[in-house]
Amino acid sequence: MSATDPVPDLDLLLERTSRTFALSIPLLPEPTRNQVTVAYLLFRIADTFEDAAQWPRERRIAALHRFADMLDGEPETMDEEAAAAVEARARAWTAALPSEHAGYLELLGATPFVLHRFFALDAAARRIVGRHTVRTARGMARFVERADDDGHLALADEADLVDYCYVVAGIVGEMLTDLFLLHRDGLAGDAELLQARAARFGEALQLVNILKDSEADAREGRRFLPAVLDRSRVFHRARGDLEAASEYVLCLQRAQLRGDADRGLVAFTALPVQLAWATLDRVEAEGPGSKISRTDVQRIAAELEHALDAGTPAVRVPELAPPRRV
Repeated sequence: MSATDPVPDLDLLLERTSRTFALSIPLLPEPTRNQVTVAYLLFRIADTFEDAAQWPRERRIAALHRFADMLDGEPETMDEEAAAAVEARARAWTAALPSEHAGYLELLGATPFVLHRFFALDAAARRIVGRHTVRTARGMARFVERADDDGHLALADEADLVDYCYVVAGIVGEMLTDLFLLHRDGLAGDAELLQARAARFGEALQLVNILKDSEADAREGRRFLPAVLDRSRVFHRARGDLEAASEYVLCLQRAQLRGDADRGLVAFTALPVQLAWATLDRVEAEGPGSKISRTDVQRIAAELEHALDAGTPAVRVPELAPPRRV
């Protein structure tokens, strides 16, 4: 950014690059809200490189590794030379048009600002966000390396699908859990349960998106549903993961009710889980491409607020979830 460029705004960047997270992140208490906003934007930058179908495979891989290098190690800030290099790189990335999405291009141009806000995080939070973002970016590069010359990728089997979901979403669940536990001594007794379900929390949301978008992804050369894997098996796994995610949310809600967790942590985690449950039901009934309406989203958000006010379960209780179809 030059001195004449307008200063970006984290919340506006979030609104222009997200749907679900733009609804849920503002529910978080500070400083976790700021930490998660910065983290989301960093992960979104990596996602933009992974999805850059207009770029050659080698350029996508190089961008992911260079971006990871910017976050790796233990620097507390960027000196003038490093900041100038990041600015030049961000301009080059944006000019090369890795995406047709205006919000993603705006975010790429704002990379220096997002990195500045990253380096301004509390040291412990910065280490958490940086470490997990680097893991995801380098993991994404590993999958991009497997694409063919046209950038098309096909996952091989269920283990491959699980590995991919872990790289792009399970790590996010682990990062969020580390941030939730940071400086919250009252959650120490819940750490084991939360950590055991963190990756499955992320995988659940990713599998629902993969099932919903499978036909559109396939048209663009991304076959995340392995040909050897029956779709019913993926629905089965997604429901199991959503039950684990629900247990995660209910653990936080119990902590909130005893005064050891913020209501915002519960709301932030419960909303995407409830939206994912509703979306999975819709996709299973109506097929890929179907999604819940804006009215459904508003209804689910209102029901969540009522549950939090009443102290009733914020998500489906796993024992009461519909039977899994195999």
